[in-house]
Amino acid sequence: MKKAVTLLSGGLDSSVATLIARETCEVVQALTFDYGQRAALREINAAKALCSRYDIAHEVIELPWLALISRSALTDKKAALPIYDANKGKESAAAVWVPNRNAVFAAVAGAHAEAKGLELIIAGFNAEEARTFPDNSSGFIESVNALFSYSTLSRPTIMSPTRDMTKQEIAREAIRLGLSTGLLWSCYDGGERPCGTCESCARSAAAFKAAGIARTI
Repeated sequence: MKKAVTLLSGGLDSSVATLIARETCEVVQALTFDYGQRAALREINAAKALCSRYDIAHEVIELPWLALISRSALTDKKAALPIYDANKGKESAAAVWVPNRNAVFAAVAGAHAEAKGLELIIAGFNAEEARTFPDNSSGFIESVNALFSYSTLSRPTIMSPTRDMTKQEIAREAIRLGLSTGLLWSCYDGGERPCGTCESCARSAAAFKAAGIARTI
């Protein structure tokens, strides 16, 4: 059985991707990134709780410089998070874009995979967000794997079990896998409760509703 490291934010997509991967490989480590995002503490705690439940080693990688060079609403607490509007997907994506973020995450995970003899890197991408976030797409995955063929000796492979799924399908998978949705944190903000209006909140809520699932928040 192949061994894997997973990119785990503690949200719906990465958590479901991690649990799906566990059905066919051994997920031995999870990496959660603190790059100065609003929801860093919430994401770290959610990821930590999931790793504790499923016996996965958990490590927090701090990337403070990423917030310093970014003008994203994800990292600038003085900026207003955009209220999600499906008709303004590109504008919403631009407002929360963090420069080269997923490529940085993938590179860090690639280094961990090579150093620790792990063959796979798990990521929680999805078909819906790939339309507005190119670093969620199949092309991104293929490009990263091509890079690893040059930048590593062991050539680990990044894969996303949720890549071709809609949010609704991912929500259904969460229930099939017995994932407690109360463990998740999918909000861009880091308050006491999810804001309910950001793109991540709106997409997750719509997915659970469409799937006929009452989500525990």
